[in-house]
Amino acid sequence: MPHATINGLSLNYEVTQSGAGHDSAPVLLIMGFCIRGAGWRFVVPALAERHAVCTYDNRGCGLSDVPEPGYGMGDMADDAVALMDHLGWERAHVVGVSMGGMIAQHVGLRHRNRVSSLSLVATSAGSFLGRVPSPKGLVHVIGGAVRGKNEDATMRSLIKLLFPRNFQEELGRDWLTRTLNEDLTPRPTAMGRKGQLKAIFGHDTRKRLGELKGLPTVIVKPERDLLIRPKQSELLHRLIPGSSIVRLPEFGHGLVRHAGERLSQPLLDHFAAVDHQRHASGAGEPPQEPEGRYM
Repeated sequence: MPHATINGLSLNYEVTQSGAGHDSAPVLLIMGFCIRGAGWRFVVPALAERHAVCTYDNRGCGLSDVPEPGYGMGDMADDAVALMDHLGWERAHVVGVSMGGMIAQHVGLRHRNRVSSLSLVATSAGSFLGRVPSPKGLVHVIGGAVRGKNEDATMRSLIKLLFPRNFQEELGRDWLTRTLNEDLTPRPTAMGRKGQLKAIFGHDTRKRLGELKGLPTVIVKPERDLLIRPKQSELLHRLIPGSSIVRLPEFGHGLVRHAGERLSQPLLDHFAAVDHQRHASGAGEPPQEPEGRYM
């Protein structure tokens, strides 16, 4: 996989495009806490049929450089846009999950003219409740931390945190363990975890999200999420004027690995509506998408 020198750091990235999609804006996928960009691999094929799609390892994890802690979401948002510069992308549909959704909010706030649309998946605007899991999720987080170096026990806690029980049974413990191990290889270092966690705890966009009015934004709410409380998606929907929301009752926080068409199709529809309106209007700034497009 190629590397780009971004803001003094080496970032590992990959671009995929299997279809034509020459008139469609490219898509930048931003992953969550200490997970490699490869965690999007179950979503990429459908998106790549119509768009060029870039995934990458955030600073602090995977095959990207691990700087000293002290950076914030704004720095990671600047990384995303500098990567677009490296790729020669003037604009992109920006999609973020979990911590990646936090980064995506800052991309929209700091670099609005570079964003064709925003898609915010299983994420929050910040605040205490926006950073702390639900009580049941907190049990699994603490359980994983207490088990420490017992990797099997820690993985069991992570699986319970990310996937509802029915999906654990359907997908199987072996498949889930193998998939999550791939997402976490190479293992994040203590410094990488500390740096990204510090950025998460410094994230709070609640007072600024109104500035995103007119920027087509879709929010994806997995209603069985134990890590980021589902009410946080509703809060984002209220705070971003004109946003639409997709509610997925059966999925948890790990939905990018198993939601399939239920996740990729609303994203593709969102991108297509924005690209069509942009081409029809001939304007550089995409018009606002109708509220409540997906319910």
